[in-house]
Amino acid sequence: MSTKKVLRPTLRLMLALVAVTALWSVGALAQPADADGPAAVEAPAGDAALPAEADEPITYKSLFQILKNGGVMMIPLFVCSFFMLVFVFERAISLRRGRIVPGPFVKRFLHQVREGKFDRESALVLCEESSSPVAEVFGAVVKKWGRPSVEIEQTIIDAEDRVAPGLRAYVRLFSAVATISPLLGLLGTVVGMIRLFDAISDADAMGRTELLAAGISEALLTTAAGLLIAIPALLFHLYFVGRVERLLMAIDELAQELAGYVSAEALHDDRRRGKGRSPNAA
Repeated sequence: MSTKKVLRPTLRLMLALVAVTALWSVGALAQPADADGPAAVEAPAGDAALPAEADEPITYKSLFQILKNGGVMMIPLFVCSFFMLVFVFERAISLRRGRIVPGPFVKRFLHQVREGKFDRESALVLCEESSSPVAEVFGAVVKKWGRPSVEIEQTIIDAEDRVAPGLRAYVRLFSAVATISPLLGLLGTVVGMIRLFDAISDADAMGRTELLAAGISEALLTTAAGLLIAIPALLFHLYFVGRVERLLMAIDELAQELAGYVSAEALHDDRRRGKGRSPNAA
């Protein structure tokens, strides 16, 4: 599977997320709102005789209004959440076990090497055709066909070090989002509180506790949003780190098994038993 084939579904998912986000934003902006912000539900005309408390309008806030009340710091928080969702889909696709360690390829390759149906050149060709991370490690081992096991062990370590960065790509982004989002939320809250107390100091707010309570609730929106983004980001980071480690362990186990078939010691034992697996060394 080539890199272009892997990136195509990821790009389609990113474009789909952008389209959904744009449609949601347009729908939110199109919602009607009164001049004072929240909309009101008027009482029916036939209920004029009800008490005054029943005539009070029922107010609500749309999601767009809640985000707008959070202030300008909601913009970078929204960007963080957007990129987190995009790369969750990207990593979920890229770290599929069937792409990293394709079962049919591994079983056929190890079986044919074990049965002596492969020489060095044909094994290399098959590894190049697969182009998966496990095939890259297998190819490095096959190049050391007929060499001592100690040398093959070092080759396996070097090959795993080369494929590991590709598996760990973008995983640190989740850690960055988990760290930055609460800080952005806290910054938004501090800025909102400064603006609130500045407005109260310039207004006749003596005894108006509802003004202070409303302002504090709006200022705390950014902290809540930051935590709502940071907690899933941290969980995704831990999940994908563990997934990468499990995949690397699986690759290492399979490479060690292959080394047990193509090392100089294994080939010597096979010749003694008459299996005749040719080293075909370069």
